[in-house]
Amino acid sequence: MPSKILIIGACGQIGSELTTKLREIHGTENVIASDINTRKLDLVNSGPFEIIDAKNFNAIKDCCKNHNIDTVYLMAALLSATGEKYPMEAWDLNMNSLFHVLNLAKGGNIKRVYWPSSIAVFGPTTPREDTPQHTICEPTTVYGITKQVGERWCEYYYKKYGVDVRSIRYPGIISHKAMPGGGTTDYAVEIYHEAIKKGTYECFLSEDTSLPMMFMDDAIKATIDLMEAPGENLTIRSSYNLSAISFTPKEIYESIKAQMPDFKISYKPDFRQAIADSWPSSIDDSVARQEWNWQHSFDLDAMTAEMLRALKKKYHAS
Repeated sequence: MPSKILIIGACGQIGSELTTKLREIHGTENVIASDINTRKLDLVNSGPFEIIDAKNFNAIKDCCKNHNIDTVYLMAALLSATGEKYPMEAWDLNMNSLFHVLNLAKGGNIKRVYWPSSIAVFGPTTPREDTPQHTICEPTTVYGITKQVGERWCEYYYKKYGVDVRSIRYPGIISHKAMPGGGTTDYAVEIYHEAIKKGTYECFLSEDTSLPMMFMDDAIKATIDLMEAPGENLTIRSSYNLSAISFTPKEIYESIKAQMPDFKISYKPDFRQAIADSWPSSIDDSVARQEWNWQHSFDLDAMTAEMLRALKKKYHAS
């Protein structure tokens, strides 16, 4: 029997592209997309779709039973910048949704769980350069706290109950297909859109703020590679470090300017600067590369070329 997959939060930035890729691999009818609303009509109309509140245990359980789901990808979350505005809502969504799917797996209702963590688990006391897999995690944001606690619960459910749960600490994700969803690294998506639409961009981080980033294609590939890896190869059941490239706003500006000489940037750091300053500037992901052969494909200039090509087409620019 083919794998039957449920994606919770399928209309989000990562969820929408993950849904498309998983349907290519497993077949459209075997991948059930779900979200709390139907804001992405192209996704809703492209295959099986259920309206599910990630905080509703019974709704998730019923969907898993009705569709014979064996694998759940829990992609619903309030991200870093949004979480600072709505801390209790972030805790409620990010933590309770995780407990729901872990408990379904513990009860034998599903076989595998994917839950994304983030570089937000790190904090100002974490080594900033080549942040190791095992290190100090003292996050200073609500989002980071939920991810740190979530990692501990994932590992606990694996060790205590044998739940096959897998996770990646995503860096900033850059995509031309979906707009960002309230994260501190959103500037690295917005800058491409504004370059095409206006030829200028006001950045909410300072020019020398280096952060780990990744093109969406690489993030999707990593997610699927991890889920397809033999369980006996995996030693990390909290969350794997993952890395591809690190750059500053000035460096991404210069990469765009090489293709668009008239492009201009200005800097006006806001509350997100303090969040970015608490995160690593580069990540050591050697454990992922050793245990499930992770490799990235896109560097900064290759990503810029693809982003500008796609967005010029989208905005009908020459």
